[in-house]
Amino acid sequence: MRIVSSETIPIHSSEDIVVVRQAVRRKAVAMGFGLVDQTKVVTATSELARNTVDYGGGGTARVEIIETSIHSGLRIVFEDAGPGIVNTEVALRDGFTTGKGLGLGLGGARRLSHEFELDSKPGAGTRVAIVRWR
Repeated sequence: MRIVSSETIPIHSSEDIVVVRQAVRRKAVAMGFGLVDQTKVVTATSELARNTVDYGGGGTARVEIIETSIHSGLRIVFEDAGPGIVNTEVALRDGFTTGKGLGLGLGGARRLSHEFELDSKPGAGTRVAIVRWR
């Protein structure tokens, strides 16, 4: 896999979540993603960026255009230095929440992505990477 372009965006507020969403939509459109795929990757991005602010205390989103020998895609990597997730398996279950939401964020983002990686350690922050292939 080759990274064609990469942009890192700080996420500390609701306004930053909008900036990340817009950057992902711009890249998805430029890459020729259809409307459904654009909506899926932007929705997953929005959920994960919100988690970065609400649960991680802020962090970054790295938006990358990637290529393999057979296709291209968008990879978005969210990182924070927050409290981490004690049990990632439980956190991915629909309905689980430590906040006031519906508990669909992580699991929903996973379903909207072709690839999903979650790495979190209590006290050491969280890293979530998603890929949507074109």
